[in-house]
Amino acid sequence: MTPGLGFALGAMLLFGLGDLIYKRAAAAGVEASQFIMLQSWVFCPGITLYAWATGTLDPRASALWGALAGLFGVTAFTNFARSLQDGAVSTNAPIFRLNFTLTAALAIVLLGETFTATKAAALLCALAAVWLLLAEPADKGANLGASAKSLARVAIATVAMAFANLFYKIGLSQGALPETMVAAQAWVFSSTATLYVLVRDRRLRLTPHVWRFSLPASLALVVAFVLLMHALARGPASVLVPVAQMSFVFTALLGAAMFRERLNARKQLGLAVAAAALGLFAVS
Repeated sequence: MTPGLGFALGAMLLFGLGDLIYKRAAAAGVEASQFIMLQSWVFCPGITLYAWATGTLDPRASALWGALAGLFGVTAFTNFARSLQDGAVSTNAPIFRLNFTLTAALAIVLLGETFTATKAAALLCALAAVWLLLAEPADKGANLGASAKSLARVAIATVAMAFANLFYKIGLSQGALPETMVAAQAWVFSSTATLYVLVRDRRLRLTPHVWRFSLPASLALVVAFVLLMHALARGPASVLVPVAQMSFVFTALLGAAMFRERLNARKQLGLAVAAAALGLFAVS
């Protein structure tokens, strides 16, 4: 079994839970930047206190990779949250979570991780799954402009998250502790998200009911990221990041049931092919 696989599976379940909470917030009309900011206000002190209490808060130069991941992370999660306002979680969550295809390719090219026939087959399946999910014909009467905007936002989120995942692996390989990496990410993420709202609104406007969504989302993501960091500290990013992103199959199926999103034959095939890709990554 690949070292760190158990941690990656735990991260998978919690990332899936986080995606569903994002969609519930979007369905309730919660503004994306406000949601991300308040989420970060729980995430940042939560992981910092946990790292300090467990003796794993050890700032060093290598942890700056976590800070860089935080910049890319705020771009990723803000665009993902916005994409759900006009798009279906059963489509956008799989696309977002398929960021692992780019992460795997970057890890193989830049970090020298092995490239096997199994990984090649997994990447081809993942690309086919993205095509099946993206190329779904629009519903009659659908707002094509909103759909295109939603897909553009989730595409930006996917690329940004792929690079964030790569930065996690680089920092950990240079000796940063997993909890410190997440804390460094959180410090930059929270500061950037708050500054963005301040600049845009010219005041710090708080929406009280957002806490119903931002609090559980932040708790799920704190644990998910800590588990992912521990996985990456033990094994290859080109295997463990894809496993952690397996959450999108679970998210898409539950999202279709909870939000009455259409799960037609093309989308079902896309999810099946994506699941096959993730299975191949897990055994490679």
